[in-house]
Order: sequence, then C-alpha cells, then structure tokens
Amino acid sequence: MTMSSTAATIAKPSRSGGVQPTIGGSVYVKPQDMEWEPTQFPGISIKTLYEDKEKGELTCFLKWEPGATLPMHKHPEQSYVVEGSFYDHEGICRAGEFVWRRVGSFHETHSEEGAIILAVYRKPNIFQHSAGYSRDAG
Repeated sequence: MTMSSTAATIAKPSRSGGVQPTIGGSVYVKPQDMEWEPTQFPGISIKTLYEDKEKGELTCFLKWEPGATLPMHKHPEQSYVVEGSFYDHEGICRAGEFVWRRVGSFHETHSEEGAIILAVYRKPNIFQHSAGYSRDAG
C-alpha cells in the first residue's frame, strides 16, 4: 500500500507519544530512469539501487544477456528473478522466483535465455581466478 503525496503531507502525528516521521529519512530510487552500467563480467550489467560500502551491503538490478556466466564465487546473496531465468549446480530460478545462498557457499551462475534479477548482496564477494581466489572490489 502506498500513500499519496497529498496524504503524506497531511499525515497526523503518531499516537505513540507524538513521535514524528524523519524528514529526509526515505530515499526514493527510480530504476527506470537509470542507465545500465557495465560490470567486469561480459554480458552482465548493473543498476545500483543501494550501497553501503562500509557495511558491505549492495542492492541492485543485474541484467544478464543470453549465455552470460558469473564465474565461481561466494558471498551471502538473495536474488529475485524479475524476467528470464538463471541457474547454478543446484537448480534454476525463473521469473517470479527467489533464491538465497548460505554464507560460505560457492556457486557459479549461468543464464541461457537472459535475465533481470533483483539482488541483495553482503560482501566480500570472493571470485575464483586461475591463480586462486580474490576479493571483488566492486
């Protein structure tokens, strides 16, 4: 349920001791007005909705082109598929479905048809490279 701008301006004080809403406490983001930015991974682009680098938190939309792969990595992750599908060694997540990864679990993800995913990450992101593992700065 959303409150119209008129209703927001005439909202009555809370009954819980006169506590008032915090002005500037809400940050509204319009992803439809944002450009897709490239990532370090071919065929995957990003729209960053929220990031707190100090806490290592990131919420974003990821756009996967058909055939894109995110190499072996680990990080706590939650993903909701808006369009298309993507999968790992344990299953496939299609439009309207949700998957989350346990702390410390490694996975490599692929999308044959392409996808748009709403993702919530906690860092560090650790990716496997030919010389071992490294943390992702992004």
